[in-house]
Amino acid sequence: MRSSGDGTAAGAPYPQQGSTADRTIRQSAAPAAVAGDGMASADDIGYRGPTACAAAGITYRQLDYWARTGLVEPSVRPAYGSGTQRLYSFRDVVLLKIVKRFLDTGVALQNIRTTVQHLRARGFQDLERMTLMSDGATVYECSSPAEVVDLLQGGQGVFGIAVGVVWRDVDVALSQLHGERVDTGETLIGHNPADELARRRNRAV
Repeated sequence: MRSSGDGTAAGAPYPQQGSTADRTIRQSAAPAAVAGDGMASADDIGYRGPTACAAAGITYRQLDYWARTGLVEPSVRPAYGSGTQRLYSFRDVVLLKIVKRFLDTGVALQNIRTTVQHLRARGFQDLERMTLMSDGATVYECSSPAEVVDLLQGGQGVFGIAVGVVWRDVDVALSQLHGERVDTGETLIGHNPADELARRRNRAV
């Protein structure tokens, strides 16, 4: 499906193996985290705004604007008014980081908005294996190295985002930050290697 300049989608879903023209944007289990004395799946964990910002490399102003305009809204818990905290899922944070990378490379916000809408409809495994290519005007989805090469040879792809790499970067970042259990509200303490090193040094003194 094509990501058009006005933010609307045109075209039809295409097969995974097809022509370059068919590969324009169209419409895995997330990592588990330690929760208290047991394991919690990604669906059980939410991340507050400041944590999402830190993991995605964005400002809180960007986060707030994207949420208010519907670009990337928190899927775990929206803000209901004064005093309530938004909670973002792991996949939300991955999308935030993808949006940031697209903006940094000059892709129009309208095209990014359409791309995000289609990525939200994807399963985790598809998302993790995907490479997003762009010529600055259109975003293309590639699910295999052969498709990336085909797109580059066609002269349409200028830069790419390997979603799996973004996924792993976010996973590492969030593992060192605090999360929150959705069902109990329990704070989940991240494991920061720097903190562990400091504790070891203090014991050695």
